[in-house]
Amino acid sequence: MPTAVCRTLLASLLFALVAVSAPLAAQETIKDTPLPVKAVRAFPELTFRRPIVVTHAGDGTNRVFVAEQQGVIRVVKNDEAAEESTVFLDMEKKVVYIDKENEEGFLGMAFHPQYKSNGQFFVYYTTTTAPHTSVISRFRVSKDDPNKADPTYEEELLRIPQPFWNHNGGTIVFGPDGYLYIALGDGGSANDPMANGQNLNTLLGKVLRIDVDHQDAGKKYKVPADNPFVGKKDAQPEIWAYGLRNPWRMSFDQKTGTLWLADVGQDLWEEIDLITKGGNYGWKLREAKHKFGPGGSEPRKDLIDPIWEYHHTIGKSITGGHVYRGKAVPALVGKYVYADYVSGKLWALDYNAESKKVVANYSLTGNNLPVMSFGEDEMGEIYFTTQFGMLYKFIPE
Repeated sequence: MPTAVCRTLLASLLFALVAVSAPLAAQETIKDTPLPVKAVRAFPELTFRRPIVVTHAGDGTNRVFVAEQQGVIRVVKNDEAAEESTVFLDMEKKVVYIDKENEEGFLGMAFHPQYKSNGQFFVYYTTTTAPHTSVISRFRVSKDDPNKADPTYEEELLRIPQPFWNHNGGTIVFGPDGYLYIALGDGGSANDPMANGQNLNTLLGKVLRIDVDHQDAGKKYKVPADNPFVGKKDAQPEIWAYGLRNPWRMSFDQKTGTLWLADVGQDLWEEIDLITKGGNYGWKLREAKHKFGPGGSEPRKDLIDPIWEYHHTIGKSITGGHVYRGKAVPALVGKYVYADYVSGKLWALDYNAESKKVVANYSLTGNNLPVMSFGEDEMGEIYFTTQFGMLYKFIPE
């Protein structure tokens, strides 16, 4: 082997070793011991097709809603002995889902905070009416049956063309302020080829914030006046935060109102962010806490680092979860539960908001399953889903 090539390979190897060892060494003081918590099957008599959303209506019924990526929403009585689910809404004919392009499909669902009185819920999906196009629509419950949606009603709020099939994001969630927050990836492919993450003139690579209860002229929603880029030249007013690659998933802490987001990395790093008004989270200038690519950036005051990262020697595709506020598992209270889709590892991140530091990253006992998504029921209990169709929950070990 030529000497020059040897030197090049050696230099690359040393760089990789330094890149891995330095951050890991810096995190050695962080507690990472196992918590006495384990994952077990929830609703063991039930299976679903690619369950992508688990949520509740917030209407006091404590029902669990499970959405399949192919476009069918099912409702389940919150009873471990439940043997069947009811189809709440079948919109499979409207939804594009292809196994080889599995970041499209039905991706997000959120019930209106006043669902009990207005019956409205919202869905994010890939539509059959145009190639690689994301739609966010309003739906409503049937007037005759609380376990059925009205199949004749849909009001489209937003239509977002996607240049590629991957990095769709898809989480939609209502904040404590009553506004709908929407997580969008950078449009796909690798290396953000269109530089969407840092471009404020596109909705891609952003978290959006809209008011679904009022309308601006020419829109089916209103842009809140205090959104950070309202009135700014060459910026879309719906944007709340930017610089994201592939957010999967996003959730509000029920107690504090903090917005948590897990962003899937590309080359080396997975990250967890706390999303704030107008925040720039760095992609593609940075991947997690590190300079990315030849045009990347060293740390800058205007680029917000994640509160937590992990290297691809640990896992290669983060699945964001929730801060646990249930009662069944006291050891999890206040901790952010998340996972890695590739490695199947589960963790509970303990973050101190006052010191703005992570104090522990506890491992949880699981079966090394590919965790697709997390969700909550009305009691604050956390569930996660797998591509094999099962739902899981946590119990004290």
